[in-house]
Amino acid sequence: MITLQNPLDMHIHLREGEILKSVLNFSAKYFSGALAMPNLKIPLNDTNKVLEYKKDIENTTKELNCEAFTPIMSMYLSESLNKDELIKAKKEGIKILKLYPKGATTGSENGVSEILNQKICDIFQIAQDLGFILSIHGESNGFSMDREFEFGEIFEKIAINFPKLKIIMEHLSDRRSIDLLKYDNIFATITLHHITMSLDDVLGSGLNPHYFCKPILKTPKDRDALINLALSGSEKISFGSDSAPHLESNKLKQNGAAGIFSAPILLPRLCEIFEKNNRLENLQKFISDNAKKIYGLQNIPNKTITLTKEKYKVQDSILVGNDKIIPLLAGEVLSWKIKDTRN
Repeated sequence: MITLQNPLDMHIHLREGEILKSVLNFSAKYFSGALAMPNLKIPLNDTNKVLEYKKDIENTTKELNCEAFTPIMSMYLSESLNKDELIKAKKEGIKILKLYPKGATTGSENGVSEILNQKICDIFQIAQDLGFILSIHGESNGFSMDREFEFGEIFEKIAINFPKLKIIMEHLSDRRSIDLLKYDNIFATITLHHITMSLDDVLGSGLNPHYFCKPILKTPKDRDALINLALSGSEKISFGSDSAPHLESNKLKQNGAAGIFSAPILLPRLCEIFEKNNRLENLQKFISDNAKKIYGLQNIPNKTITLTKEKYKVQDSILVGNDKIIPLLAGEVLSWKIKDTRN
């Protein structure tokens, strides 16, 4: 048995509408808070849009009777941002900016084309002065297996030119990127799927569209380096699932949607991994303590989650209207199960 205090997911896609109502309970019931991504159909690129989305999430948690949950909000970084808007956002408790390179992933059509142009650098300077955190989906438009590594030069330039700006490498996936953590102001989130899977899981036994994601799953060497980093308890790392639900109909299209829906299995599967590697004592740091320090989180609802060594079968699908979402490890049996949740 293991008890976790205040689990936090520092990168999650909760979507909107019927999908939000169908998936939110998997996070709100078992996590104290989660960082909601702003790449919706209409990107959350100003304070009012972010606050409206936060209200949608809060109303849904009430409907689900999962009110002991804090949606941590982020704003979509675009060239239209200015100092007045950022001051307004900060006053409303929004302190995380999310940067998407244009075309890099789902909902990045309105992202930034030239990340180091003068306008964006001016925004970085204002963000640094106001104490924002800059979270980045760090990928180039090059060869898919090298995109994160190629983006490393941009991470370095931002870190050096804005040394007091806290920078998050979202969903670290390439072992070559780990060296960037040497910079005092660079941190990273790591997903469940990048520490347990490789490209073989997508292509090795035939194409599995439900395991297609961005950044793409990489080599076993990358997976193993990342799992060792997660297990280490390093204070530079926090957990961010990047759980990204897509309707099965969109997954099965010719240009299938990128994203892995892992929310239903996160805590049991992490217990399996940390136990297997004799590092259960570091799971609390990875799942909560490090995030509190990195993001300066306060007033998070108190939540205690107890898991026991007990078999648990992952559900095959989550119904959404006439469609469905397929979760990671659908139909498989895990060796840990959530036993109790107390607020």
